[in-house]
Amino acid sequence: MMKLITEPTAVLETLTLQAAARNLSRMDGSNGTNVARANVRQANVWQRWIHQPQKMWLRRALFQVHLWSGIGIGLYVLMISATGSVLVYSNEIFVAATPKPIISTASAPRLSDQQLTEAAQRAYPGYQLENLQRPRNPDQAVDIRLRRGDSEKVRLFDPRTGNDLGDAVPLGIRMVSEIRDLHDNLLGGDTGRMVNGVGALAVLALAATGLVIWWPGVKTWRRSLTVHREVGWKRFVWELHGMIGFWSLGFILIFVVSGFYLSIPQPFENLADRLEPLIGDGDRVIYWLAILHFGRIKGIGFPCSGPGLCDQTTKAIWALFGLAPAVMFATGAIMWWNRVIRPRWQGTVERTHSDAVTALLP
Repeated sequence: MMKLITEPTAVLETLTLQAAARNLSRMDGSNGTNVARANVRQANVWQRWIHQPQKMWLRRALFQVHLWSGIGIGLYVLMISATGSVLVYSNEIFVAATPKPIISTASAPRLSDQQLTEAAQRAYPGYQLENLQRPRNPDQAVDIRLRRGDSEKVRLFDPRTGNDLGDAVPLGIRMVSEIRDLHDNLLGGDTGRMVNGVGALAVLALAATGLVIWWPGVKTWRRSLTVHREVGWKRFVWELHGMIGFWSLGFILIFVVSGFYLSIPQPFENLADRLEPLIGDGDRVIYWLAILHFGRIKGIGFPCSGPGLCDQTTKAIWALFGLAPAVMFATGAIMWWNRVIRPRWQGTVERTHSDAVTALLP
C-alpha cells in the first residue's frame, strides 16, 4: 500500500510531479516528450525555489552579485541615504539656523545705496556690486551681493556706518544648501544629476537581488521577518540586514523610482503623455511621484494640513526609512568583512607566521 503523505508541501510537490508525468505519458513524438520533460524540469526548479532556495546555483550567483555590487556602490548609498534623511528636515534646519535680524544702534544718518556700495567695495577691492537689498526696517542690516569672476560674497552691512557685519548666509543654511546639492547633483551639476539617475537603477538592482536572496523557503519565511536574540552576532547581523531590507522595500522602491525621475525626468514625462488617455492627467501622476520622494508639500508632510503631530510623524517616517539603506550598507559591510576580508587576512597572517618560523629553523 502506498504510504500516505501528510505534509501539505509534500502533497503539492507530489501532485505537481504527477501532473507533469501524466502529460509526458499522453504526448506522442519526440517534440511532445521534450516539452513534457521541460515541464518536469521547470516543476522541479520551482519546487526547489519554494522549499530549498539556498541550494540553487542562481541564488548563490545572485548572492555574489549582491555582495560585490553592494560594496561597490555602498558609499554612494550611504551618502544618498544620510543626506536624504537630513533634507527631510531642511525647513526646520533653515528656521533654526536663521539668526535674529541685526539692527543698527549707531546715531549717524543712514547711508545711501551709493555710499553703501562704495563701503562694500572698499572692504572687498576688485568686487563689483550685483545686488543690494534693504529690509523693511530701515535700521536693519543691508544685504549686499558682490562678485569678482567666479568668486561671490554675500555680506551684511550697517545701514548707518557702512561696517561689514558678517556673512549674510548663516553657516547652517550654507551647510544645508551644500547637502542638498550633494544629494541632488553630487556637487556636479547636470552631469552629477545624470549619475544620480544611474545610481538609482543600481540601487533598484540591489533591491531586486536582495529580495531573491532574502527568501528562505516556505517553511521559514516568517522567521526572517524579525531578528532573534539567542543567536551569534554574525547570525544577528544577517537577520538584521534581511529584516530591514524586507520591511523597507516599499519605501526603497518609492525613493528609487522617484529619484530616477527627478534625475532623468524625460522618459517618465514621455510615458505619462502616452498613457494619458488611460490614466487621465499624467502631470498629476508625475506630481505625486515627486511628492512621495520628499514626503512633504511646501515643507509640510503631504497628508497633513499644517505643522503639528501629523507633520512631524510623516517626516519621522520618511527620515527613518530613508536611513534604512545606510544601515543595510553597514550590516552588509560587516558581513563582507566576515566572509571575505577576515578569512583572507587571517590566512595571510598564518602564512607569514609559518614562513617566519620556517626561516628560523636550522
